[in-house]
Amino acid sequence: MLLTYHGHSTFKLKGKLGTVVTDPYHAGIGMQLPSLSADIITVSHDHADHNTVGQVSTTSRRKHPFIIEKPGEYEVGGISVFGVPTFHDASGGSERGPNTVFTILLDELRICHLGDLGHELTTTQLEAIGSVDVLLCPVGGVFTIDPKQAVKVIRSLEPSIVVPMHFRTPGHDQAVYGELATREEFMAEFGTETTPVEKLEITRATLPEETELQLLLQM
Repeated sequence: MLLTYHGHSTFKLKGKLGTVVTDPYHAGIGMQLPSLSADIITVSHDHADHNTVGQVSTTSRRKHPFIIEKPGEYEVGGISVFGVPTFHDASGGSERGPNTVFTILLDELRICHLGDLGHELTTTQLEAIGSVDVLLCPVGGVFTIDPKQAVKVIRSLEPSIVVPMHFRTPGHDQAVYGELATREEFMAEFGTETTPVEKLEITRATLPEETELQLLLQM
């Protein structure tokens, strides 16, 4: 499975059976989403910085990308996706509404995208998510869990690989996203520093035995 990062909470997962794009964003965040194509698009919640599915084109496998935006179990072209209901805040959704955590089964790997998770996970939610090989985790705070909460969530899920997302960058509209923590602040809390790479090629055989932090350059 080939994993690339395209800013904010948008990743592209390319496997043998197809391609998945997560949470495509609108240019209103301050950045322009690059040209992406997908067989499946997952949308964690209905906000413009995560649900701009019209920006993603289809592949030769499908007439249109299959859009998944609700909790449940899905199978599309041999790719399984499981959505677990959570919240966008720590007040049961009363501030920002629901959020769906999606686990994608691709190339014998379980890739979990937390969306804009706004709270630590309950025992019930952890059991529903199950084992995680690659965790795509928000770390910026304000709208999601912050660096300290992110570390707690990572420890509760015990992934083989964790990749941070939804942190402040110079490209973001600072009027909206200027209070988010940076990726460097998260690394300081996590206790590990590493150098960003352009892409991750991951197989089950190459998964580390203990949780490993990986940073991806924005493509």
